[in-house]
Amino acid sequence: MWIRDVRPWGGPAADIRLEGEAIAEVCTHGGRGRPRAEGGSPGVSEDGHTEELDGRGRLLLPAFADVHVHLDSTRLGLPFRPHTGGPGVWTMMLNDREHWRDAEVGIVERATHTLGLMIARGTTRVRSFAQVDTDAGLERLEAVLAARDAHRHRAEVQVIAFPQAGLLREQGSAAVLEDALRAGADVVGGIDPCTLDRDPVRHLDIVFDLAQRYAVPVDIHLHEPGELGRFSADLILERTEALGMQGEVLISHGYGLWDGTQEQTTTLVERFAAADIATATIAPGGRQTLPLQQLAEAGVRVGLGEDGQRDYWSPYGNADMLDRTWQLAFTHGFRADELVEHALAVGTRGGAGIMDASLTRLTGVTDRPGLAVGDRADLLLVAGDAPTAAVMDRPTDRTVLHRGRVVADALVLT
Repeated sequence: MWIRDVRPWGGPAADIRLEGEAIAEVCTHGGRGRPRAEGGSPGVSEDGHTEELDGRGRLLLPAFADVHVHLDSTRLGLPFRPHTGGPGVWTMMLNDREHWRDAEVGIVERATHTLGLMIARGTTRVRSFAQVDTDAGLERLEAVLAARDAHRHRAEVQVIAFPQAGLLREQGSAAVLEDALRAGADVVGGIDPCTLDRDPVRHLDIVFDLAQRYAVPVDIHLHEPGELGRFSADLILERTEALGMQGEVLISHGYGLWDGTQEQTTTLVERFAAADIATATIAPGGRQTLPLQQLAEAGVRVGLGEDGQRDYWSPYGNADMLDRTWQLAFTHGFRADELVEHALAVGTRGGAGIMDASLTRLTGVTDRPGLAVGDRADLLLVAGDAPTAAVMDRPTDRTVLHRGRVVADALVLT
């Protein structure tokens, strides 16, 4: 396929040649390559796939990677429901447990619908949690796996078995988590080993033991504040290094990790880099912001996600990672173009590097990877004078490619 007249990362107009799933050539627009189809209309091969795509001068960006989303709790597409959750993780979990089965449509349909919305808006890599506990068993995991299968040609989805209720508070929780790995989960999750389970050693022993036995990565929700959060992170770092799991561990949220002294922050960034521990943020409001520039310069992988999407936890989330990129830039006070574009890089290539640690990672706030020869053709064409303008305006004129094929156009799946 040829993609004609696009501006990679807002640069000069270019023509892009794809071969199979990868970018094979990037050249000046109109300068090289096979002549355009008559009238500029797309050429179509015998098997029905587009051979030429008119970019119409739009921006070309890597497609988004949402690396922290809960597809199993979404209510997108359903009537608005007033928020009924109380304070704290345990209280919110109980509220979700009380209501998730009573939605207007079943959980498979909800998860599949939301994943489709995400793809149509430009996300082709997804890391979704699926709650597994003594209440839900594997029902929520199976729903996310079904959604993944329904969109298997449009997106790459990794599924995290997530013990939202902890591992020690309810008898049998650890066994359900292991059942989820047997059933096909790609990643083993954990959560707040101190504040929720109140036994961090035992909690982390279970999580890392399962990771070792099933050869899967680890993703731990960490909402714990200040020194307590840094204590849990220290235990996670110790296990990562002792077990040789560098590059296979991610700490989600990490709200309390970055509110210490500058010396504490610098030390923690360096330790994350040495152990190749990644982190994912949802760009929350009213929280300590991440030291994004330090993390990038140290080579720490950072990704972005939407978390829950208009669910029983929160009314926020709309399946649009371009919107969440705006939120990342806004909550960090970014105004300079290079910083807003860095937020875009985190939401696209940053998350991709979490799902595939072999990818070249961001090396600073001016790094703009993902559109070079040899890169996988997961791409987003979007209207806008510049990348910063696209983040501010969030236009609907978008075309999405996954593995070299168009999978959505104008917010509609193909």
